[in-house]
Amino acid sequence: MNLSPIDTLSLILYLAGMLALGIFFSKRQHSTESYFLGNRQFSGWVIGLSLVGTSISSVTFLAYPADGFKTAWLRYLPNLVLPLVALAAIFIFLPIFRRHKLTTAYEYLELRFGPSIRVYGATAFIIAQIVRISTILYLVAILLHELTGMSTSACIMIAGFFVAAYTIIGGIDAVIWTDVIQTVILILGGCLVLGIVIQKLPGGIYQIFQVATEHQKLSLSEWNGGSPKTIRWDFSLLGKTGTMMLLLGLTNWLTEYSSNQNVVQRYLAAKSTQEARKAVWICTLTSLPIWAFYMFLGTALYVFYLQFPSPMATEILEGTQKAERILPWFILQELPTGIVGIVIAAALAAAMSSLDSSINAISTVGIHDLYRRHFKKSLPDSDYLKMAKVIAALSSLLMIAGAIAILNTETKTLQDLATILVSLLGGGLLGLYLIALSVDQCPPKAAWTGIGATMIFTAYTIAVKNNWIEGTLPFDLYYTTIIANLIMIAGILTGKILFRKEQQMFSSKQSERH
Repeated sequence: MNLSPIDTLSLILYLAGMLALGIFFSKRQHSTESYFLGNRQFSGWVIGLSLVGTSISSVTFLAYPADGFKTAWLRYLPNLVLPLVALAAIFIFLPIFRRHKLTTAYEYLELRFGPSIRVYGATAFIIAQIVRISTILYLVAILLHELTGMSTSACIMIAGFFVAAYTIIGGIDAVIWTDVIQTVILILGGCLVLGIVIQKLPGGIYQIFQVATEHQKLSLSEWNGGSPKTIRWDFSLLGKTGTMMLLLGLTNWLTEYSSNQNVVQRYLAAKSTQEARKAVWICTLTSLPIWAFYMFLGTALYVFYLQFPSPMATEILEGTQKAERILPWFILQELPTGIVGIVIAAALAAAMSSLDSSINAISTVGIHDLYRRHFKKSLPDSDYLKMAKVIAALSSLLMIAGAIAILNTETKTLQDLATILVSLLGGGLLGLYLIALSVDQCPPKAAWTGIGATMIFTAYTIAVKNNWIEGTLPFDLYYTTIIANLIMIAGILTGKILFRKEQQMFSSKQSERH
């Protein structure tokens, strides 16, 4: 499909604006402190909206409507525990990171466990983020492919190189301010799509609720074979019960707010602890309705295509097309001239607001936790700033390569894929931080006992999942991260018992240093 001149102009203005912001903020990047943290001078509302942009991503714009269209609202359930996690962040995590005047989340691991565990945390973060941003870039490339007819690989490379450009040159200032703008554009784009759906349906919004209720599309149900299955509320590792999905959400969000550099970097960039706390609440109270809105948008599209059948919608429901194609299909087939460009810009905004944050965070961790800490300890700050931009560029290239690798991966929806990959790669980080926060300093050997046990468990899970070895997993893959964190905690506590002499020596050494 070819865009109209007015839609093309909308996209060009959006892209040019983002690049112009990167160029503008590049003039402020004279030190690593400004490049990574904006000299710690951001207001709470700016940080909060930036966090929203970072957390919603293309998963919100494409994968949530895909789930709402093809299944029901079960995968929204884990988000409902976010307010509880926000309280933990405000009163536990955030004050600790700010009190120590840290730059990354993984500096704290060195204070508690020693330098080798800091390296582990930093490395695990970088790997997980490369997977995440590769998935997000792939999602937005689906839309660009539908729009331009270019190959998905070409769309991945074009989108990836563009977002890398303003992120590399503009630093955290460009990241945060473009995130704010992109969050507003994302909300506007979604509202325009829903407005068109309501306008075209004979019964409007009432028809959406009536049909969705009749078909149980608004329920918290597991979807099997095209029909809903009532969810249970017991504890079980074998299926998606409501209780287990809430526990999964609690685990994932606690991990996000305690050990994810994307979030911790925002804590540290705020000009005061009060402003940082305000940012967490703004993010929480804004993200929940946005996620719900995009799930509802998928439900509305289901009702729309019942009223106006389409071969693409039918194929998605039958499983012969990926569910993430439903929103791009509607945009290109149903939106009027002048609206398409804005909505496409919203899709790009959803991707870019996550990609830029992660690229900058990877650069921060790469420099502060690895390069400056272990390789080049006494260079001028200007040299570290140059290397930070090099690392940002390298992470961008890995992101593009990863997105291309995902092209042939098959799963029900990309949200399923993202959940499984993050569960497998993020094993045990929350458990590591919970021990760091609640137990006396542990020697590195104790921490590595937990990490080793978690790695063995994760490796076994991956091997069975991919049929590399024979076996049956006694749990649903969604719960891998819960089990991994329990293994991490048990392993570290066991290590404390096994290495008592090292415990005393390590505690004495840490006391002398601090």
